[in-house]
Amino acid sequence: MTGDLRYPIGTFDYSVVPRPEQRQTAIAAIADLPRHIRAAVDGLTDRQLDTPYRPGGWTVRQVVHHLVDSHINGFIRTKFGLTEDAPTIKPYDEKTWAQLPDVRMPIDVSLVILDGLHARWAQIWRALDDAQLSRVFHHPEIGIVALDKQLQGYAWHSRHHVAHITELRRREGW
Repeated sequence: MTGDLRYPIGTFDYSVVPRPEQRQTAIAAIADLPRHIRAAVDGLTDRQLDTPYRPGGWTVRQVVHHLVDSHINGFIRTKFGLTEDAPTIKPYDEKTWAQLPDVRMPIDVSLVILDGLHARWAQIWRALDDAQLSRVFHHPEIGIVALDKQLQGYAWHSRHHVAHITELRRREGW
């Protein structure tokens, strides 16, 4: 853990080229996110779910719902990258999405979505060969992203947000 409440596991470095031996660990992080996020929020009260993980940060509830928003976009980007020639994907304003009315819903709604979404996404990742993992999409804010890099990024993102919650629980003694 870094001590920086924004980045408890550090930042993701898009300039680092993923090594093939990192793939299985990254796929496991994608496959295991639903289990890890459920463990992180297990037993939390509504008051605790509505506590920001850091001053000025999202609440635990918003983090859980954000994971669905982000990972649905990531899943679709993966499919575009596999089925189109270097498509330009559409970014979204995650901060604005985190303010929409659905983020006040019970987290069980998003936990169920994560179960199915991550089962499907992990299945796709496991089936890809080197050529498929080298396919790319264009992200207007980041540039050209290979699917192999995207895999590493979403594995980091999964661990990153679980750590937001587990570190909050540790600090608060929950």
